[in-house]
Amino acid sequence: MRASGTRPRLAITLGDPRGIGPEIVGKALADAAVRAEADLVCVGPRGTEAEVQEATGDWHPGAGVAHAGRMAARAIERAVELAQSGAVHGIVTAPIDKAALLAGGVHEAGHTEMLARLTGREVAMMLASDRLRVVLATTHIALRDVVAAVTPDAIARAARVTRHALIHDFGVAAPRLALCALNPHAGDGGRFGDEDERVLRPAAIANGLAGPFPADTVFVRAMRGEFDAVIAPYHDVGMTAIKVASFGSAVNVTLGLPFPRTSPDHGTALDIAGQGVADASSLIAAIRLAAKLALTRRAEALQRA
Repeated sequence: MRASGTRPRLAITLGDPRGIGPEIVGKALADAAVRAEADLVCVGPRGTEAEVQEATGDWHPGAGVAHAGRMAARAIERAVELAQSGAVHGIVTAPIDKAALLAGGVHEAGHTEMLARLTGREVAMMLASDRLRVVLATTHIALRDVVAAVTPDAIARAARVTRHALIHDFGVAAPRLALCALNPHAGDGGRFGDEDERVLRPAAIANGLAGPFPADTVFVRAMRGEFDAVIAPYHDVGMTAIKVASFGSAVNVTLGLPFPRTSPDHGTALDIAGQGVADASSLIAAIRLAAKLALTRRAEALQRA
């Protein structure tokens, strides 16, 4: 049965059952603003503190890392099935543990890579807040592998997916995109590496991007309104900027999917799980953004009809 009604229907996964996912999902479900904006279908294993509507197995505390990873993966897979069938309008995911995912037999590094495989889509990872939007040209790879991975194709893909999402999902008619440099001072004329002039600058020109600009200034310029999004060459330079600017209110968005997918800007917080002190504000922001994106897509679909 396809989702209908005025409020969008969203699947929300519990994430790693050992972490704070079940707790913050429960807190989000109790939030009046969330209930007013979206109908939520909780997806995950039975046996946590959160009540699930789409059970994907049974969780037994102390079952181990591999079992936790399998439970997290099954919830993601089921949520994608619901979205692809039209039973829900989008997905919100609570945090997962990448080591548990691997121990459970899933070799993708995280949500972004799993979603790309499950949908067969060209995707990009964005963290967005009301102050800054950052998109990654490469995602979860070792720093030693970054230089080889920051290719013209990787930059072109990130630019293409970002521009489309800003126009169609975020309502930015003419997106202004900047490319963050790879090396300090954008290589400083080759003194600190030639990749910025040899690889990044031609790719920026070819894809309508400003830059590459040094990392220590480009995010400030974006926060002042000069750019609608910054494409970062590797994970930590981009994620550090957005989390310093907006930690707790930023939302992870997977661009390029056939449905909206969002998640909070933090991890599983295994050290505080089960204590009742986890902050659900970023997950709530993720739900509200997913609902907004779902309504935008619905309106666009009606215009095309």
